Amino acid sequence: MTQTILIVEDTQELAQLLNDYLVLAGFHPHCLYEGNTVVDWVMKNHPQLILLDLMLPGKDGIEICREIREFSQVPIIMVTARVDEQARLTGLDIGADDYICKPFSPREVVARVRAVLRRTAVEPLPDKGLLQLDPEKYQANINGRVLSLTVVEFHLLALLAGTPGRVFSRNQLIEQIYQDQRVVSDRTIDSHIKKLRKKINEVHDRELIHSIYSVGYKFEEI
Repeated sequence: MTQTILIVEDTQELAQLLNDYLVLAGFHPHCLYEGNTVVDWVMKNHPQLILLDLMLPGKDGIEICREIREFSQVPIIMVTARVDEQARLTGLDIGADDYICKPFSPREVVARVRAVLRRTAVEPLPDKGLLQLDPEKYQANINGRVLSLTVVEFHLLALLAGTPGRVFSRNQLIEQIYQDQRVVSDRTIDSHIKKLRKKINEVHDRELIHSIYSVGYKFEEI
């Protein structure tokens, strides 16, 4: 089945360029040019991935991402002209799975789309004690209480929980989660872990992801 990619970009020439490259790559893209119609379109059409510009007329990408995360874990790649690290971390903190900075190569965008979709094509995972993982919904249940995770958060949790007690360095996590060999900083991983811990703490009173000073992280139900 052809995968639907929603392009949300107010510069129509750029949106059309991305559309053409995604069509050539075998995807079914759809373009929206302003922010007010995005959430309703996503609810009705259920795309497999969203390319979401931050600066949009009507409603900006930050607000759109927050609203989508209230009902869907569809992968979202933020597209931004803001190159400072804090802007990128803000996008990740509100639930985006990846980011691309303008100017960019359309081929890079297609590669990023494929990489994120590969990460979503996970196999069923075994339950790990009180933690249950649902790869179809990208959800984790802890004692029957649901965590609503982004794709990256889900994969981080699945990787750590897959081998309880094993310590993963930040570089190891980056290599496993971002297999397209892009440059990702330690702070990006720390930001994802911080959000993941916060969601776990909302439903569980014990720390499950433990920091190992100067090394990395491990999962342990202690």
